[in-house]
Amino acid sequence: MAYIINESCINCGACGGSCPVDAIFQGDSQYEINPDTCIDCGACADTCPVAAIVAS
Repeated sequence: MAYIINESCINCGACGGSCPVDAIFQGDSQYEINPDTCIDCGACADTCPVAAIVAS
């Protein structure tokens, strides 16, 4: 069960630096998480200031 970034994302980039496996990248309109790389640690969710990262 990988995490996803929903439409509440404000493109601040706080989550990108917290991912230990570099699964987060800048998409076309917001940040996204590569589900094949995500290890479900939740570190990104803890750093998101608008709670845009949720378990899928």
